Amino acid sequence: MSQEFDVVIIGGGPGGYVAAIKAAQLNLKTACIEERGSLGGTCLNVGCIPSKALLQSSHKYEEAQHLQEHGVDVSGVKLNLKQMMERKTTVVDNLTKGIEGLFTKNKVTYFKGHGSFTTQNKINVTSADGKSEEIIAKNVIIATGSDVMPLSGITIDEKQIVSSTGALTLTKVPAKLVVIGGGYIGLEMGSVWSRLGSEVTVVEYADRIVPAMDSDISKEFKKILEKQGLKFKLGTKVTSAKAEKSGVDLVLTPASGEGQEKLKADIVLVSVGRKPNTSGLGLDKIGLTTDERGRIPINDDFSTSIKNVYAIGDVVRGAMLAHKAEEEGIACVEIIAGQHGHVNYDAIPGVVYTYPEVAAVGKTEDELKKAGVEYNVGKYPFLANSRARTNGDTNGFVKILADKKTDQILGAHIIGANAGELIQEIVLGMEFKAASEDIARTSHAHPGLSEAVKEAALATFFKPINM
Repeated sequence: MSQEFDVVIIGGGPGGYVAAIKAAQLNLKTACIEERGSLGGTCLNVGCIPSKALLQSSHKYEEAQHLQEHGVDVSGVKLNLKQMMERKTTVVDNLTKGIEGLFTKNKVTYFKGHGSFTTQNKINVTSADGKSEEIIAKNVIIATGSDVMPLSGITIDEKQIVSSTGALTLTKVPAKLVVIGGGYIGLEMGSVWSRLGSEVTVVEYADRIVPAMDSDISKEFKKILEKQGLKFKLGTKVTSAKAEKSGVDLVLTPASGEGQEKLKADIVLVSVGRKPNTSGLGLDKIGLTTDERGRIPINDDFSTSIKNVYAIGDVVRGAMLAHKAEEEGIACVEIIAGQHGHVNYDAIPGVVYTYPEVAAVGKTEDELKKAGVEYNVGKYPFLANSRARTNGDTNGFVKILADKKTDQILGAHIIGANAGELIQEIVLGMEFKAASEDIARTSHAHPGLSEAVKEAALATFFKPINM
């Protein structure tokens, strides 16, 4: 006899596993189906977590070579790439096992296998050994995440031409690495291998890196990365990349379409975005269709056009961010349980974990101009911050945008050390509709990097003190 559940989540990534735990906490009989064999999805297994482990390790390696100005003489620093990769794997393994422990603690039934619809209330689970079983669900949440976006005419072999997954498992440092795509993932992985000794060239079709971010941030970010040794070819398209014994031969074409340039690399990383992962779910069997970008259309309560079938995370509209999926998972389950879950999409931060970090929340100045919104802007450089000076981390600035009439914060953009943590103060402020003056009149410990946020807020509604 088939097992019956109040909620079945297909997908055990950040959105799926968090939704499962929350559902169980709300006393709903819950199951989660994950075919990877380990929980945490792309983020934990081959994305956010392993990449951050390598970013941290590679930063320490680079930092160890430049400690003389602090009066620390270090010699003979050597790279042990095998150990670095082993540490990354250990971090991932411990975290995935931790999620399994949370499932046990919260009494979530975990199915290892591929889930697909047979009807809107029946899910077939096929395990890796080919065995199948059917489970019954009152409600189903699709949380199957996303996959690597392919690039026309280029074959990813995960050896010489790699995706972000392959870039996390290279066994030696490539002499020359070409990154196709100047977004979050490409710049993070490019930074890792640049620190470890690669000559890195980033090829981006747009006229600036991280093109969706504030233009001031993009310009400053490029300058800093160039000082670190990364090279950029902007407004450029890769028309072909062929793997040969001697390396990878690339042909580049300007975005204007005129002329060609050839480039040689040992490894090419294709990082042009991600696509919703909805294949093999049996959506056609329940009459559920996707939009032109492969996403599942949803209503404001995360429900689809099929009764009691919901969708969250990378398979639906909005930014493909792990923490966005988590918020949606919790809100969706609360709605299923009869509560009032919601997500404030204007207060979802984005962070690039390079060095320095880049963090943003809300509107960019470009978006406000385009929308005709009147605003005030306040900027404050870390060069003027005492803690940044003592740390030797003076690159970057804090930028805050606020409504000209109400002073309500509309967006914030930070490039600098610990930007991913500093942005959270503004995220919280925006969640509660804070004005820039609210941030400015909040006491900040001295000396601290967060004082740069306070000074930027002062600059937004009046004038900074320490500049």
